[in-house]
Amino acid sequence: MAEVILMPRLSDTMTEGVIAAWHKKVGDQVKKGDLLAEVETDKATMELESYKDGVLLHLGGEKGSKIQVNDLLAIIGNEGEDISSLLSKPAAAATPVTPSPSSTPSSSPATETIISTASTTTLDLSKMDEVVLMPRLSDTMEVGVIAGWHKQVGDTVKKGDVLADIETDKATMELESYKNGTLLYIGAEKGEKIPVNGLLCVIGEKGKVDVDAIVAAAKVSTSSPTQANTATAPTTSIPATPTPAITSTPITTEVVTAMANGRIKASPLAKKIAQEKGVDLSSLRGSGDGGRIIKADLDQLPTGAKPTASVSAAPVYTGQTTEGFTDIPNSQMRGIIARRLAESKFSAPHFYLKMEINMDQAIAARTQLNEVSPVKVSFNDFVIKAVALSLRQHPSVNASWLGDKIRRYHHVHVGVAVAIEDGLIVPVVRFADNKTLPQIAAEAKELAGKAKNKKLQPNEFTGNTFTISNLGMMDIDEFTAIINPPDSCILAVGRISEKIIRKENGFAATQVMKVTLSCDHRSVDGASGAAFLQTVKKFLENPIQLFL
Repeated sequence: MAEVILMPRLSDTMTEGVIAAWHKKVGDQVKKGDLLAEVETDKATMELESYKDGVLLHLGGEKGSKIQVNDLLAIIGNEGEDISSLLSKPAAAATPVTPSPSSTPSSSPATETIISTASTTTLDLSKMDEVVLMPRLSDTMEVGVIAGWHKQVGDTVKKGDVLADIETDKATMELESYKNGTLLYIGAEKGEKIPVNGLLCVIGEKGKVDVDAIVAAAKVSTSSPTQANTATAPTTSIPATPTPAITSTPITTEVVTAMANGRIKASPLAKKIAQEKGVDLSSLRGSGDGGRIIKADLDQLPTGAKPTASVSAAPVYTGQTTEGFTDIPNSQMRGIIARRLAESKFSAPHFYLKMEINMDQAIAARTQLNEVSPVKVSFNDFVIKAVALSLRQHPSVNASWLGDKIRRYHHVHVGVAVAIEDGLIVPVVRFADNKTLPQIAAEAKELAGKAKNKKLQPNEFTGNTFTISNLGMMDIDEFTAIINPPDSCILAVGRISEKIIRKENGFAATQVMKVTLSCDHRSVDGASGAAFLQTVKKFLENPIQLFL
């Protein structure tokens, strides 16, 4: 079945994207993960990858053309498939993606027709401004978990208000409203799941929107491609095929939270810092827009700021004398990690190559570099750079197994595993081979911070061609890592430790680091992996080459 791909919101201020380049043309075969296009936003040029297999049947615009957020970008389906019905939908919904604040459901003839005939004719949710669907917030996302609602049924909603926090398999993101109205229906409570393109909520004018008909149509759509109003019970799922509907998109920067029922106005980052410091936000006056509390307000707090009442001394442990346990429900991220790593371990035939690297010269080079570098460079940054340059020389390692072929990438995108509360996420340093060590250090630090605050953008944790996992800072000497699909290899890095070695005139101490390369034997042979490790070793033991 053909699937519509919409123009995503790639920055917090983006309203349209310019097609900088297409990497596929109509008629080309497309696989999940293939690069479809480069899209220029108001802040950067980003790559868009496909999240399904099929044939590219339609392009929403040529190179240089502008496409509004949530408008038709491309259609992927089966060869020869009739897509005329999908092409007619954007034309029928020729209203802006973001409705005018002055517009109401009753002022739109199209909306009135849909509502008034809901009981007798087909109800197309994709054409209804009132319907908000669950967006796809990552390339692997299948469902979203409601982490929390910022609005309740009956609340007044304004364009830009944060509706809910959505937990995906990669991060927790905020979802904002694109219209004014009243929240008439929510598709799930806190902790419940809604599939991608499932009915998230309904926003409109009370008394002028047939909510029961919308919910019933969503149920019918799970068993029929035609959205007919024949069901009577509510459900939270709609067709898997995205349409140019007004799908909400996460914001990516600090957001002004709406004041509702006395809720404190504070940015998400400010809330996090306040929680870490034990600060009572209700006692602060914000300097942000509308009096909201921002990060700067907490940074300027004097020593001894009043803690919250909940902060207290740790209880005295008296020893456990009875049996007991605590069941911790798996988060969506933890579940996805478990599934993907199990698939990797049992589908990819792993083999492991271990090597010891002398780090004496790298230690000296880092000390000298940090005396002049505007950003502190870590040993992991040295490893990223050495790996990136080595991948240039060994393209067989910079590859993916695709079943009927091996894809060798011309670019080098190095993923760096970061541990967060819910599991593991892999931010990506893109084009790492073309960046200096200070540039890598700054980018890696920024990405790690975003990862821990669950603020990563989809383009910041996808597209890796190789992955590094470093546990050296936790005093781990050596370990083996499971390959991170679709990569063919992952490098496990241990700590730098002292070793006594024999020299001509006796013994001497040297600093060594142990690394283990996990390889997918389907795409990488033992000799290829060993040659790659030798090159990494050469760069790290002679770090002057990293600066050339």
